[in-house]
Amino acid sequence: MSEFDAKSLAILGRQSKLGLAELESLYGHQHLRALENAALLDLPTQEIKFKHLGGTIKLAQVLTILPNTRWQDILQYLIDKVPEHMQYQPAGKFTFGLSVYGLPVSLSDQTKGLMAVKRSIRSTGKSVRVIPNKTPALNSAQVLHNKLTTRGAWELLLVKDGPKTILAQTILVQDIEAYAARDQARPARDARVGMLPPKLAQTMINLAAPSEGAVLLDPFCGTGVVLQEALLMGLSVVGTDLEERMVDYSKKNLTWLAKNFNLESAEFKLEQGDATNHKWPENISAVVSEIYLGRPLAKAPSSEELYKIASDVNTIFKKFMANLAPQINSGTRLCLAVPAWRTKNGFVHLPALENISDLGYNQLDFRNAARKDLVYFREDQVVARELIVLEKK
Repeated sequence: MSEFDAKSLAILGRQSKLGLAELESLYGHQHLRALENAALLDLPTQEIKFKHLGGTIKLAQVLTILPNTRWQDILQYLIDKVPEHMQYQPAGKFTFGLSVYGLPVSLSDQTKGLMAVKRSIRSTGKSVRVIPNKTPALNSAQVLHNKLTTRGAWELLLVKDGPKTILAQTILVQDIEAYAARDQARPARDARVGMLPPKLAQTMINLAAPSEGAVLLDPFCGTGVVLQEALLMGLSVVGTDLEERMVDYSKKNLTWLAKNFNLESAEFKLEQGDATNHKWPENISAVVSEIYLGRPLAKAPSSEELYKIASDVNTIFKKFMANLAPQINSGTRLCLAVPAWRTKNGFVHLPALENISDLGYNQLDFRNAARKDLVYFREDQVVARELIVLEKK
């Protein structure tokens, strides 16, 4: 087998397996090699649709692969090589940041190394400012605030890859301010119905992998988070919800989105409808939705309570899936967030998932993430979101 030609490096989010599945869904497993909390791709950075990725925090261009993980050898390489590139930088102060992932080096030694690189840059006559590390890796806010992806600034990444070290330069970083702007500034929000994070909505859409310009359906649209992210990806959307109030919220939010994000030509259709019996348009290309998760839980329920909650959600889920099946074409892909309840003995899953084939769907698997890895949760949550990726038979 020929050696993998690494061109791009993706630094993944908190639940890295979700990011791996997302990249695999979009680009295929053959273009991807998983690392710890990161991934290498044999695609150039400009071919990766970074701003639509929910599970990738940083996207970097691979510069070289160093033969070992010894800090002194790596540091000497930076001291020797970084100054050579200063002649190509614009006039004025150069800004430099360094992030380390997985290498056996203390933060104090990393800081000393950063200062040594700073001195080597200054020896060329170049004025330089370095970004101090509070942790081995700079976070998104630090990279954004210090403009480390702009001309005259660098963030270099050092990532352990077995016995070797990948050296890469950050090209793009997740814009946390942009996520906040289109999430918290939306005119209609309701914390009581749960709030799907926009980044997770992006990942779900990418797991369904709709073709460009396709029509995406969200049958439990709530306040429209999935729909808004789909519109920003250039898709047309159809949304329904059991509650008229939620449909009104989605209309307000999507109208606001179209006005504020230059999407005046975006196409969306919204109407009230019960997902267990509603008839949708015939041109649906993908289905992405957070289904009814059951009532919110502040603490783990008793086994009797949990049985009843799971049974109620299971009934709705099965009716919805049976209603949807004859309305979409064979091969149509779905990504659904369904509830998984955390207990002291692990997760309790929706019973219908064991027999999803009987409902007319095949559950898809990924090489880089097992089904158990596709559960999105925070430590304080009882009800997690389990992502299932299906294909209509």
